[in-house]
This record gives sequence, C-alpha cells and structure tokens, in this order.
Amino acid sequence: MANRVKCLIIGSGPAGYTAAIYASRANLQPVLIEGPQLGGQLTTTTEVENFPGYPDGVEPFQMMDDMKRQAERFGTQFVSGVVTKVDFSVSPKKVWVEDTKEYEADAVIIATGASAKYLGIESERTYKGRGVSACATCDGFFYRKKTVAVVGGGDTACEEANYLAGLCEKVYMIVRKPYLRASEIMQQRVLNNPKIEVLFEHNTLQLTGEGKVQGADLVYRKGEPDEAMKHIDIDGFFLAIGHHPNTELFKDYIACDAEGYIITDGASTQCFKCENAQMGKCENEKIPGVFAAGDCADPHYRQAIVAAGSGAKAAIEADKYIKSLQ
Repeated sequence: MANRVKCLIIGSGPAGYTAAIYASRANLQPVLIEGPQLGGQLTTTTEVENFPGYPDGVEPFQMMDDMKRQAERFGTQFVSGVVTKVDFSVSPKKVWVEDTKEYEADAVIIATGASAKYLGIESERTYKGRGVSACATCDGFFYRKKTVAVVGGGDTACEEANYLAGLCEKVYMIVRKPYLRASEIMQQRVLNNPKIEVLFEHNTLQLTGEGKVQGADLVYRKGEPDEAMKHIDIDGFFLAIGHHPNTELFKDYIACDAEGYIITDGASTQCFKCENAQMGKCENEKIPGVFAAGDCADPHYRQAIVAAGSGAKAAIEADKYIKSLQ
C-alpha cells in the first residue's frame, strides 16, 4: 500500500532542506527522500565561507546538519534511500524509493542537484576536497596568492580562470585542444591576462602531492610524434568541464533543456510537461503539483544560497497548490 503524503521532497542539499523547512512550517508534513549523497554537492568542498549566518565559515557537513535539524524541528520526516521510479502523469503523483516503498503525494519538489563532470583519473578522487574543486567561486578564496590550474577551454573555464586570477599568483589553463572553445570576448580576457598561462594540447595524467595537491603531471600532444611530458607545481586543481544535472529519472515526464536541466516557468519553480523526452516532444503545459529547485534547474549560478532561495520558492508554491485542492 502506498504511503500518502501532502508534500514529497527529493534531495537533501540546500534546496531540499530549505524546501523542507518552509513546507513543514506551512504544516504540509513533508517527507524528504535523502538520496545517495547527504548534503548534496556542497559536501565536496572543504569550507563554506559565503553563506550568510556563518561569519567565521562553516564545514559543509555541519551546515547541512544544521539545515536538517531545523527542518526536523518543524516536523519533516526523513527517509533514507534513492528514488528509482516516478509517475507524474497521475494525481496524486507517485514516487518509488528503492523500487519497494511507494509514495503518493499531492505535490513533489525535485531538488536532486547536479554533479560536476570529472576527468576520470584516480588522483581526482584521492585529492577531492584537498586541492581538487569544481567551483572556483566556492573555493577560490582558499588559494589567494597561490598557483592553481583550471581544466577546460569553454566559457566556464575562462570565467573561472579570470576569477581565480584576481585571487591567485598564477593560473594555468589546461586545454586539450589547440584552441579555446569560449566566446571571443572570454578568450581575449584570458589571453590578455598576464597571470594566466594557457597550456594548449595538454592532458592531465595525474595529480601529485603529500596529503594535498602540490603538482600535476601533464602530457603534451598525446599520441603524436612530438609527445612530451610536463610537470607543473600547483596548490589547487579546478575542474571546469561542465556539470551534469541529476534529472534522468524525470525526463519522461518533465521538460529539460539540451543539457538536462529542468525547465521551469520563468520566476516560478513549476515544471513543464514533457510528453516524450526521447523524441524531444515537449508541451508548453505546466504539470500541476511538480516543482524543481536548486542546481537541477539552474545551469548558471550553482551556489548554495541561490539553491536555498529556490527551495523556499518551491515550498511556497507547493503550499499554494495544495491549498487549492481543498
């Protein structure tokens, strides 16, 4: 038998926990499915210094625990597990956890976040949180007057390199192609910045260091006759090769853009219907009772404070929708 709830929240990052705080204070008695990574992507960083209310900074796990306890105080119920199936074509909406536990909800808030794309080398995992980062805005402050490397050649990589150049002594850009893919203006900003050195046609083989990132082994023109090895001394290694929104589970029901980010109704968090995602056939029709918050619907900012704000918006809209059913 399905568990009947008013509001179901999928995801336990800043968006999900904030949605839970607002929904529980509205007496929606929300159930939050925590997912595989408690605290979401934020927990991959070392310290959070730019979230209001923590003047001395805070460890990400502590911050997420604070949010969870606040939601719990107002009555949120937490369920450990991974959502494996949904059906948004019916009302109430149906959600399955681990294929065994079924929920029926008047409103669903999707807050599943996004995952940074990694190169896939073993040392990335070894130094994750100890010099490896996927967010210059989040972690760049820790590398003031130090030397860092940014991987990527698109607009995001150029933006991050320029941002880091304002903080760091030197910034390497590791670009596997012989050119930058970024827009012309972003290319010029990078190429004209004396603190940035672009290493074209280089690939990262491994990161090195005692307990933290201290260097990187690169290969120039891999597989070519003039292939050569290169080592650079660095204190931080920033990935800027994109993010992948965690939305595959919902694509048969809700509209997503070409990158997989959920499309919402302008300033609203309400989702649009997708009749057949595989055929790219999406309707300009909103789905009653389904909302999206946080990085799964945000390809631009990817900041905890922005995610938290959208979680509050989603809960307020869910409350309004549920009240309309009465």
